[in-house]
Amino acid sequence: MKIYKIKVNGKLYEVQLESVEENDQPIVHEPVKVEQSAQGEQILAPMQGNILRVDVEVGQQVNKGDCLLILEAMKLENEILAPVSGRVVQVAVSKGQTVNTNDLLVVLG
Repeated sequence: MKIYKIKVNGKLYEVQLESVEENDQPIVHEPVKVEQSAQGEQILAPMQGNILRVDVEVGQQVNKGDCLLILEAMKLENEILAPVSGRVVQVAVSKGQTVNTNDLLVVLG
């Protein structure tokens, strides 16, 4: 454990920091669920939450890894990334909308 002294607004604080143990595992989120349909790749909501922002529109070309939208869940902002490159065929959600796990978000063709 390391001890640091920090001054904030003229007041001195002593802070102790613990090192992270090697056996502590980081939180791993499951990848975005994708289902193949006749229309293309369906991007489904990985969890329940609210749509904060939609970054794509129908007809737009996206590359694998591009941010499609931001889904807020449990006060955390989660980027929903394109799992494949393609053209946006459908945007099934809008800003402010609440979605459930496995709800359709975007279709890429």
